[in-house]
Amino acid sequence: MCGVLGIISSEAVVGKLYAGLLTLQHRGQDSAGILTYDGHYHLKKGNGLVRDIFDEHHVARLRGNIGLGHTRYPTVGEGTGEDAQPFWLNHPYGLAAAHNGNVVNFYELKRELFEKSHKIVNSNNDVEVILNVFAEALERTVRTGFTPDSVFSAVRQVFRRVKGAYSAVVHIADKGLVAFRDPYGVKPLLCGVDRRQIMPAFAFASESVTLDLLGFSEVRDVPAGSAVFIDAQRAVHERKLQAAPFRPCIFEYIYFARPDSYLNRINVYQARVDLGRALAHRIKKSGMGIDVVVPVPDSSRPAAIEIARLLRLKYREGLVKNRYIGRTFIMPGDQARQKSIRHKLNPIADIFQGKDVMIVDDSIVRGNTSRSIIQMARQAGARRVYFVSYSAPLTHPCVYGIDMQTRAEFIASGADAGEIAARIGADRVLYQDIRDMEQAVRRQNPAVRSFCTACFTGQYPTGDVSRSYLEQIERERELYKPKQKELDLTY
Repeated sequence: MCGVLGIISSEAVVGKLYAGLLTLQHRGQDSAGILTYDGHYHLKKGNGLVRDIFDEHHVARLRGNIGLGHTRYPTVGEGTGEDAQPFWLNHPYGLAAAHNGNVVNFYELKRELFEKSHKIVNSNNDVEVILNVFAEALERTVRTGFTPDSVFSAVRQVFRRVKGAYSAVVHIADKGLVAFRDPYGVKPLLCGVDRRQIMPAFAFASESVTLDLLGFSEVRDVPAGSAVFIDAQRAVHERKLQAAPFRPCIFEYIYFARPDSYLNRINVYQARVDLGRALAHRIKKSGMGIDVVVPVPDSSRPAAIEIARLLRLKYREGLVKNRYIGRTFIMPGDQARQKSIRHKLNPIADIFQGKDVMIVDDSIVRGNTSRSIIQMARQAGARRVYFVSYSAPLTHPCVYGIDMQTRAEFIASGADAGEIAARIGADRVLYQDIRDMEQAVRRQNPAVRSFCTACFTGQYPTGDVSRSYLEQIERERELYKPKQKELDLTY
């Protein structure tokens, strides 16, 4: 899961790109990059947080009124700067791209590009394959002249050849900016307009909050299977290129997206409130005696507040978060995750002392965070600790860009709630029902008939995930397993 941003404007865009990436930092902490264009491409990217990569010198040389930005969260590879986005090519015209997602047939296309087109894909980043496939298709279509149809034909070829889930923004030098979203719409992508300039400025981003904070109005989702092309004169061309069942990722609402974002006309904050409401009914039937409800900050707070309100229980912020530690779920390696959890959260003893505490979290993936939090609660004097998740049990690998790629990583794989409770040290564990989970998130937009819930069900909506592919990513996961190292607390 990554953060993508693309802007075409009449003014220099580097400032907006930098500010926009800060709003997308939660989507990727491994690396970041900014590319701008003023007749030449200017690029700066590297490992680390946005604030640590760019300085005044970089900002001064990133000139141009068109640009791309990216925050990266790797799911495979060695996490080197070579894999940071954006990427660019010099032919045809000059092309640059950034994307969010995961290409299922990445290695097949990488081999095909080398053997048939004699092109080397030098990184382990999916966007380089997407960019090369787009470039090949565009080169064929522009032999009789460049038109918006040329762009749509190239995107159509990407949809035909590139399998998996992806949302991408591509710049075509001196021609314009095109954004497209895979036919199933698994990954989010939104478009916004700023009409305060003589010619309107346009932006594409992974979350609506980015567009809001940068002053882009008329915000809307890029439809699944569609491409939106903004030409050099700022005319908008849009076309539906491929139809498929709409399956946006439900984990965006559970954990990844910011609560102030709207994705697919669903507000993330309200979705989490509704998930809490649905879970409250299950908790009421469970018969658990609860003295106080405590959220795991920050994503679970809206659900926990709603649970406490409906069940008329005390709500307390019993876990204090150190905001200078990154999101532990997306940190590379178990040791880094486990070390950071204790530095990230600290309990307020008086809230736990002698009480039956219910801790609310968004999910339980590997169990590391849950186990550590429960240990903290007991050390702070809790009499009983109940642990509830407002999502269903995670049991299957995600192949679309979330860092949970082998079944062995899931504590819920092959285990029931009682066994999970024993493993993480809880008196009881309670999960959301998967049907209630889907209904709660789609309440704001019933037009979203279903979601991608592959990590809960093992049913992959794109239809291109084989058993051999799942075995392959397990092997890759082992190959690129991060070396054990101390966590840098300045990160």
